[in-house]
Amino acid sequence: MSSFFKISALCALIATFSVGCASHTPSKNTQADQTITMNLVSEQGIGQEIGTVAFKDSPQGLMIKTQLSNLPSGFHGFHIHEKGSCEPAEKDGKMTAALAAGGHFNPDNVAHHGTPNDGHKGDLPVLNVDANGNANTTMLAPRLKLSDIQGLAIMIHAGGDNYSDYPKPLGGGGARIACGVIH
Repeated sequence: MSSFFKISALCALIATFSVGCASHTPSKNTQADQTITMNLVSEQGIGQEIGTVAFKDSPQGLMIKTQLSNLPSGFHGFHIHEKGSCEPAEKDGKMTAALAAGGHFNPDNVAHHGTPNDGHKGDLPVLNVDANGNANTTMLAPRLKLSDIQGLAIMIHAGGDNYSDYPKPLGGGGARIACGVIH
């Protein structure tokens, strides 16, 4: 009976130690990807839903997959903006679409707009919309990860983006036409 007691006590001790070690294992972020809804925006507010943008971390950076429709065909500026709102706001006495999203996400205070490799961290590859108004593509933001963009907005601009501040500021994208908040 004495050896039975010793073996039982040893088993209980091992089980307690194993559970104790398991409870101290650091937890991993289980949010591997995220999909957000995109809406058209105007100076009156948030309009029609036009699809989704999905984000997923990868070893090469943040993968961004668009499933969008009802957009003007052509190239459009595509950026992460610094605030998580798609609401209009007033600038110079005039309501402006999605202005509450602020400017491009720029935590490193880079002085210039540029490519996804050297400009603001929110500078993304140009979004190409086909002749039918659809943008179903996958792109990469090599300097971002999903945790960096939580609580921010993603924006589509009316015009293209030349990745420069010349001849027009911020790549020449112009008006904000669609937006989504990244939760």
